[in-house]
Amino acid sequence: MDIAKYLTVIDALCAGEFPADDGRSAPDGTAAGDRTVALETSRGTSAGDASVRERALADLHACREAIAERLHERWGRQQPWGQQTVRLRLARGEEIPEPWAVLSLLTDELDVWQLTGTARWLAIGLADRDDADEIRLLATVTQTPPP
Repeated sequence: MDIAKYLTVIDALCAGEFPADDGRSAPDGTAAGDRTVALETSRGTSAGDASVRERALADLHACREAIAERLHERWGRQQPWGQQTVRLRLARGEEIPEPWAVLSLLTDELDVWQLTGTARWLAIGLADRDDADEIRLLATVTQTPPP
């Protein structure tokens, strides 16, 4: 895992222009004005071997922590943002804006920063809630503040 490469991708994501809002959602369920990329995806963890999945999860968690440490240096230390409350609010019928609704269903915890001098937010987290799917280290940039 190449932390420098992931930070370069995050920098490009943060600096990029957002497409105009045409009312369509991106394939991952996020809306126009949001961008989500998988920085890393596990291989072979959806096959059912719990030990393989646990090792991959530990590796990706360590990678997420290393990225977060570098981003804390840029934008200040933030507490991880648990997603259970957002999922509960969704279950009660509350409308949660994208990309936060989708991210709450994919991740248990996000690291979130508001980008200095902009109206943009960056979130990184592990999409690991579905054992039948590969684990993904996600980075999302959005203009929508967290709920």
